[in-house]
Amino acid sequence: MTEYTRKQGQYLAFIYYSMKLNGIAPAEADMQRYFRTTPPSVHQMVLKLEEKSFISRVPRTPRSIRLLLTREQLPDLE
Repeated sequence: MTEYTRKQGQYLAFIYYSMKLNGIAPAEADMQRYFRTTPPSVHQMVLKLEEKSFISRVPRTPRSIRLLLTREQLPDLE
């Protein structure tokens, strides 16, 4: 398995906890608010996480992210 960067790990942890708390995947807008970044930055991160097989998603389908890592493989959310 490819290692993730610190920033990628934080996005993965956010996705995990968001799904655990809300029962559904976060929207890109949720990640944008949490990480205080731009929509293109979040979208590029989602594409990179998918490319590295950390997540799967259905293109153009809101909240379709599925985490492909276990909790044990994730860092704590900072």
